[in-house]
This record gives sequence, C-alpha cells and structure tokens, in this order.
Amino acid sequence: MRGIAAVPSYVVMQPTTLCNLDCVYCYLPLRAADRRMPPTVAEAVAASVNPWAASGRFSVVWHGGEPLAAGREHLAALLAPFGPAVEHHVQTNATLIDDAWCAFFAEHGIRVSVSVDGPRARNGERVTRGGRPAYDRILAGVAALRRHGLPFSALAVVSRPEPGLATELYDYFLDLGCDVLGINIEETEGVNTRTNARDAAAVTGFWAELVGAWRRDPRIHLREIEWSLRYAGAVLAGTADDLLPRRLDPIPTVSHDGSVVVLSPELAGFTDPRYGDFSSGNVLTTPLAEILTGAGRTPWVGEFLTGVEACRSSCPYFGFCGGGHAANRYFELGRFDGTETEHCRNSKIRLLEGVLEHARDHESPAA
Repeated sequence: MRGIAAVPSYVVMQPTTLCNLDCVYCYLPLRAADRRMPPTVAEAVAASVNPWAASGRFSVVWHGGEPLAAGREHLAALLAPFGPAVEHHVQTNATLIDDAWCAFFAEHGIRVSVSVDGPRARNGERVTRGGRPAYDRILAGVAALRRHGLPFSALAVVSRPEPGLATELYDYFLDLGCDVLGINIEETEGVNTRTNARDAAAVTGFWAELVGAWRRDPRIHLREIEWSLRYAGAVLAGTADDLLPRRLDPIPTVSHDGSVVVLSPELAGFTDPRYGDFSSGNVLTTPLAEILTGAGRTPWVGEFLTGVEACRSSCPYFGFCGGGHAANRYFELGRFDGTETEHCRNSKIRLLEGVLEHARDHESPAA
C-alpha cells in the first residue's frame, strides 16, 4: 500500500456546515453557520462520480454539519445530478427525521446512519444549541425509520471506556434495531481539544468485552470487531497482505464551497500556517478526477505519506491499520509525519489486543 489511488471508493459531500445540535465532543468548526452547497458543486462532482459508478459499486456520503438541516428541497437538488448507479448514504443525528424525511429516503434510495451514543444516560454530551438533551428527539427519529421499515446503521462515540459499558451498549443497539454498528473512541481533533489519552487496560478491556457481547448474539454487524477478526484470520492464513489496498483510498471530502480535502474529512474547514486550507483543489475550477490524480503533490499529503512509511518500518500493527489517519496525526502531534497517536492506541492497537485477549480468555482447554 503505497501512494494515493486515483479513484476513490466513495466521496464525502457537505450539503451544509450547519448542525442543529452542539455536541460537546464535536470537531466541526463551522457548525453554527448555514453555508450550503450550491447545486453547481454537486453537478461538478457528479461529472466524475457517474463514470466511476458505472464501473463498479460507488457511494456518496452526505455528511455535515447535519445534512438534513439543508432541507429536503435543497438536498434533492444536490442529489439530482448523480446517476442511478450511485449509492447514497446520510450520516445524521436523527433529530429532524419524520414521516416526510422517511418518504424522501425511500424515494431516493438513501441509506441512513444515525449518530447516538447509547441509552439516555450515555447521551449527555449530545445536546441542542440551547444545551438541552437531544435524546428524545433522536429516539423519535429512529422510531420514524422503524415505522417505515427503513434499515439503518448506528454510530456511537465512547468517551470513557469502563467495565460493563460494552455489554450495555451492545444490548442497547440490539434493541434499537440497527443492523450495523460502529464504535468510535472519542478523538482529539478539530475544535475538540479534550484529551483522548485513556487507560490502556480499560480500553483493551472494553474491546474484549464488546467481542464477548457480540459473540453471544451476533445479529448486528459490528464494524470494528468484524474487521479485527477478518485481519486475525488473514494473519493465520498467511494472506494478511491482501487485506490492505495497493494504494490509499483518497476519501475526498467536498466542502460546501467545492474545495476538496483528501484522506481525512476532519481537516475540512481548517487552515495551517504552513499548508493553508489543506485543499487539493476546487471542483468548480478543476474536475474531481483531475484533483485526485494530482493529490499526492499537495505538500501536506507528501508529509503524511512520509509518516505512513515511518509507521510501516516501525509498527507491528501496520498491516492492521495501514498507517492511521492524517487528521489524528495533525491534531494530536501538530504534524503529518509523526507515527503513533492516542487514536492509534485506542482504536487500532488496543482494539486488536482486546480481540486477542477475548480469544485467549475463551480458548478451549487442551484435551
């Protein structure tokens, strides 16, 4: 896995910077402002995406802000240029979902992922702009999805791993009705400057406990655990080198104004004295396909690729994570060519160690 691929597997689109919530751990810098993507930006992106989708599965992920804050009429205008082969996903806090939105999702074939951190007591940091808990509004949105028979994924942020939490969360999401679950240990990035340094044993124990909860009732696809088990199985089979792509997925994020940031959506909207706004170009002036072809020449990307090579030569977990994420390096270390971060430790190293710890603790005794 060396260099940047010219064709991504998906594109992230920011229909608006606005979010109607003000979650304590949010990384977004412009979430109080309603800066909407004009349809001309979507048209420019679709000109590159539609041919890619014709050649194989391709997704567009609508991610704000809160994408639904753009409104159905505006979002429909942004969807219009994309061909029928493009799969659409939306990452939402669910507080705006009602019957009309469910009809919109069904009409446009949009797959929904809901951000919710577990039962009411675990959602204290997901609040409205007035500081009020958003939990009841989130549940109302989920209820609408279930009422209309729309499948949905869930994404939970865990700020303080502790014994018993993994089982509590897994049981909660079983009852919630999602079919895929992703777990993010809180990250220090963007405008969220809270430390993400966590006790190693607590984080490893959290992941080990989560494996156990999932194995007892594996009705949900559990993103992190299934990837870890796939990697462990490949190591045992001697095929681990086949898991990572030959080149890094550029994961282009197209901001509301058409500027394109590669590799880490979390860098969009930020600037640096050395690198400026992290953009590799703007789709209103340069085709997206052309921007991605030249993305490796963006100065900060070159620094990041140097960091990836440093990880390759120094970290035994490289085959599992592929060198980590650019935004985590930048916001934790202040540079892109560093190596291990707290995010690496919490969400890669301790994740894999937790899976292995569970396996050791539950291996069959020798006959």
